[in-house]
Amino acid sequence: MTSIGILGAGRVGANLAGKLSAAGHRVTLGVRNPEDTAALAAGIAPQIAFADQRTTARTAEIVINATPGATSLDRLADLRAELSGKLLVDVSNATRDAADGLPGDLCYPGSSLAEQLQAALPDTRVVKTLNTMLFMVMTAPDTLTVPPTAYLSGDDEAAKETVTGLLGDLGWQPGWIEDLGDITTARATEAMILAVPHLLRRHGFKPFAVSLAR
Repeated sequence: MTSIGILGAGRVGANLAGKLSAAGHRVTLGVRNPEDTAALAAGIAPQIAFADQRTTARTAEIVINATPGATSLDRLADLRAELSGKLLVDVSNATRDAADGLPGDLCYPGSSLAEQLQAALPDTRVVKTLNTMLFMVMTAPDTLTVPPTAYLSGDDEAAKETVTGLLGDLGWQPGWIEDLGDITTARATEAMILAVPHLLRRHGFKPFAVSLAR
């Protein structure tokens, strides 16, 4: 059992919290306004705790970034001391919205949010994963008709092994996990988000993942 803190209590964070808690981990959802936790807690497993984001980052062994990608860098850079020595799993995409509210341009062309986080948090081991799918697939990959792919990017091999174990707890089979290499490879998977708005406009909000076929 691992202590996991999730920064961000939206659909992504809450979805991950429920599945990881069911797998036996101690999960805390980090929120910006703790006074709002009563409303947020509705429908979430009672064993999941709530705290402010600074406390969540400080007390967890593993931290998951599920905050909006466009603001993640500023939020997490402010938590550098709390995240020191921790494993940070980044599942967000940093994009600027198009006119219809769907992802438009990348915030960090030629780089990636994961690379920016690793540079801002040199004492933290950053691993990028689960950012190439709709949020419901993150915790139920076996519901798709074709096996999906969860990509991994990160400089620390031990950290990626730990994240691979967490993916297993979320239902990912070993053959569905693709280690792309160091943190710079995250710019490839983050760029995949540019395909997502076109798929959503054409097919609606249906579960899918941008996956590797072989």
